[in-house]
Amino acid sequence: MEPDRELDDIARQVIGAAIEVHRHLGPGFLEAVYEEALAVELTVAGVPFLRQVPVSVTYRGKPVGEGRLDFLAGGLLIVELKAVESLSALHRAQVLSYLKATDMSLALLINFNVPLLREGIIRVIRSSPLDNGTNRQDAEVAKDG
Repeated sequence: MEPDRELDDIARQVIGAAIEVHRHLGPGFLEAVYEEALAVELTVAGVPFLRQVPVSVTYRGKPVGEGRLDFLAGGLLIVELKAVESLSALHRAQVLSYLKATDMSLALLINFNVPLLREGIIRVIRSSPLDNGTNRQDAEVAKDG
């Protein structure tokens, strides 16, 4: 299931802001630097966001822990940042778990430690509210265009 137009527009704005950050800073910094810079760029672009949003994790209806979203853009889009050599299946699983825990449908997984940022952006789509991660996970490299 593809995201609706509003969600897709927010994703495009976030990708544009991330590209701008990468254009100025390039690869090589710690994740925290990119988080601060992306917050500045999203503010300049007028994209509403929250940072380090707590996400409750439950098991059999009982709270068992908490995760943190790097960004929640427009109240609809999870943005998870990395500054690693390469994104792994574990990074995708983390984002999919956040989607399930928040009952949201789209997240961006962004790795700033790449020569061209478009190679470090993955859209993770939760195909349905019933998707527990074993049915289908769409991950596609976003195009900056």
